[in-house]
Amino acid sequence: MATTTLTAENFDKTASGDGIVLVDFWASWCGPCRMFAPIYEEASVKHEDVVFGKVDTEAEQELAERFDIRSIPTIMAIRDGVIVFAQPGALPAESLESLIEQVRALDMDDVRSRLAKKS
Repeated sequence: MATTTLTAENFDKTASGDGIVLVDFWASWCGPCRMFAPIYEEASVKHEDVVFGKVDTEAEQELAERFDIRSIPTIMAIRDGVIVFAQPGALPAESLESLIEQVRALDMDDVRSRLAKKS
């Protein structure tokens, strides 16, 4: 599967569904973003059941502001509509694979229960 361009218009619909959505917040001028892009693309081919979205922070400043993106690249993982991970910095391929497996292994009932207790 190729990556999907996420915009203010399609972000919520994409992120709110069932399953895993990874989001790469990036910009064309960002060296680490360009270095991370092939790793992210390769993972998107390997994990066809995961949506790999990309948000160009220059074109989608509203989304970058909404999620308080201060450093790029920032990787966000969303599972079943819940943000379960967000961290700045390019990940090596092994770390991205580990992240995907950890997100897959989450007990979402437990995650929702913990979130409910915090609010």
